[in-house]
Amino acid sequence: MDKTVTDAVTEALMSGWITTGPRTKEFERQLSEYCGVKKSICLNSWTNATELFFRYWGLGPGDEVILPAYTYSATANVVVHCGAQVVLVDVDVNGLMDFSKLKAAITSKTKIIMPVDLGGLPVNYDELIRLVNEPGIKALFKGNNEMQSKLGRIMVFADAAHSIGAKKGNAMSGAFADVTGFSFHAVKNLTTGEGGALLFNLPEAFDVEEIYKALNIKSLHGQTKDAFSKTQPGAWQYDIVEAGFKCNMTDIQAAIGLVELARYESETLPKRKALAENYLKLLKDKSWAILPAFMNGDYETSYHLFMLKLKGFNEAMRNEVISEMGALKIATNVHFRPLPMLSFYEAYGLRIADYPGAYNYYANEISLPLFYDLTFEQQEFLVKSLTEIVKKIQKS
Repeated sequence: MDKTVTDAVTEALMSGWITTGPRTKEFERQLSEYCGVKKSICLNSWTNATELFFRYWGLGPGDEVILPAYTYSATANVVVHCGAQVVLVDVDVNGLMDFSKLKAAITSKTKIIMPVDLGGLPVNYDELIRLVNEPGIKALFKGNNEMQSKLGRIMVFADAAHSIGAKKGNAMSGAFADVTGFSFHAVKNLTTGEGGALLFNLPEAFDVEEIYKALNIKSLHGQTKDAFSKTQPGAWQYDIVEAGFKCNMTDIQAAIGLVELARYESETLPKRKALAENYLKLLKDKSWAILPAFMNGDYETSYHLFMLKLKGFNEAMRNEVISEMGALKIATNVHFRPLPMLSFYEAYGLRIADYPGAYNYYANEISLPLFYDLTFEQQEFLVKSLTEIVKKIQKS
């Protein structure tokens, strides 16, 4: 955070609007414009935003949602919260949902396919949209309510928690799927401290203003008016039309988001791309380095993570690398432990042996630091240290 951000937050605090107010509405408007969609709603996290929409869409017991085995737990947790069934598909060499295995996972119970843009790299949404529109797949689909029947096919919901700013030509992440979920968590490229958003790219038959209004009500205890609406003269009276949730975004968060969005294309993305390309340059001749992809066909990443894989390393060796780097005060990470390796999802009945692609991606993956204030000099020191550690472990 810099002075521009702290000034914006101070201005929000002094304005008298610290909950959902004019800044949140403006952030929603600018986010929609940036991504090229008609409407967005900003809420307090990707998780709550996604669950809120799934409940609005009518997802529940007896329904299935297909997602990749390689993702953070939130992707699956929201499905469990709604009482629906998590169905996993293995991943390809880039850690993305393997579409060659997807069709076999689709049943008459499938209501949503939720791919994950791992590290900011989008899946091929054109291919996915074609798949759900195939006559045989559409004929299998059974809508549970008027909205699902109006769509007439499986919904494509993008877990784009990592991929704001990813693009395909002039098209931006947010406009690839029917509905897209962004995360603005503290570690994301564009942050509001905590926060998330839904972006709507549904067919013309859907009234996005109506959806926006319904989700606002659902996000505020089922209350028909938010605090901003109630400030208008004589407009205090409200109603509760359902037992809703509480997951609205505040103007303090939106104040941060507006600053970050204003400089995202001109400063944040170019810097992250330059850092990623510098890693590629420093690592390109290392025989042990399997470099991450930053293009998936015509789709370009948002450069959220640098997910390096260590050739010939197993899980234990990779973990030793992380420990040795930590001893040098270089923080590295693993994104992620596949869902079937987590206790809850093991108990759910999932087995990592059924998802070899996910395990193989995980076993030797190490995420190198990639953040705005990282310097080229720090990267050089990091790669030099990593090289020495890798060679040492290879010899042991």
